Amino acid sequence: MNKLKPLSSSIIPRIRHFSTTTLTMTNQQTEEPKRFGLENQIKRNPHPDFTKVENSRPPFDFDRVWNYTQIPDKDWKAGSGANDSSWKQHKKLTIDPYGEGRSPVDNYKTLISAVVPRPIGFVSTISKDGVRNLAPFSYFTVVNHDPPIFTLGFSGGRGNPKDTARNILETEELTINIISEWFVEAANYCSTNAPPGVDEWKLSGLTPVESEKVKPQHVAESAFSIEAKLVTSHEWKSKSDPNRATGVLCIVEGVNFHVREDVINKELNNIDIAKLKPVSRLGGITYARTVDGFERLRPDFDKESETPEVKELLD
Repeated sequence: MNKLKPLSSSIIPRIRHFSTTTLTMTNQQTEEPKRFGLENQIKRNPHPDFTKVENSRPPFDFDRVWNYTQIPDKDWKAGSGANDSSWKQHKKLTIDPYGEGRSPVDNYKTLISAVVPRPIGFVSTISKDGVRNLAPFSYFTVVNHDPPIFTLGFSGGRGNPKDTARNILETEELTINIISEWFVEAANYCSTNAPPGVDEWKLSGLTPVESEKVKPQHVAESAFSIEAKLVTSHEWKSKSDPNRATGVLCIVEGVNFHVREDVINKELNNIDIAKLKPVSRLGGITYARTVDGFERLRPDFDKESETPEVKELLD
């Protein structure tokens, strides 16, 4: 297999052609800790007795549905700044991500609790030997629509890749499924630190559906699924130790969509958020619902520039 080419030199000319770039999977002492060793350092669960904590909370509110409210300040005018002055009461701290005593785990915990909410890519892959894998990842987003391009980030380097990353790099195929409230428990179970070869489909009880343009199956319970193929990939190295690989970025192209008929409009171009009921990730072990929203028109500068407040600001 070929080693990775730099992202900048490979993504543009190959955006319409599936990359043959893969990672050389060799065991190296300079790689990230062995499978889920990092989890022990992160200590993601903040509760000594999680069951006790969960039982003390109110039950899930099934009656709460998507709701529109007004924006916080519907009378906001150009130049007004923040709609609340409480931010003035606190100073900003500066954190050097590579500062003395600052660990990668500190950066990880900070970032996943600050960059929120994050969409979850529920990824189905098949190994080169035909073994299925299903796992959720919140280092995921859409970055382009023509062609449809998505990014997926995985921790771990060449000697210790996650099963999903290894499968994508070796087979160049996957499906991405959006997680909704009605199967979040099953999706979360797929984040288990099971060894390679364990079938998360069976453990979760989710239903596989054959895809049309890729081998990995997609999730029947998901209201929106994407068949995708690898475009290119890039391996990240530790700033403190350039010989240690710490993560992999996969850029993939969506080549086929599957959507539940009741969640999309007749024109097949808009998903109903009230029916999709997507779930996102926050920091630690926290998930979030999407139940409230507000709308705001995008300013038309030609019109805005004629208003008194904008004219005054531009003088």
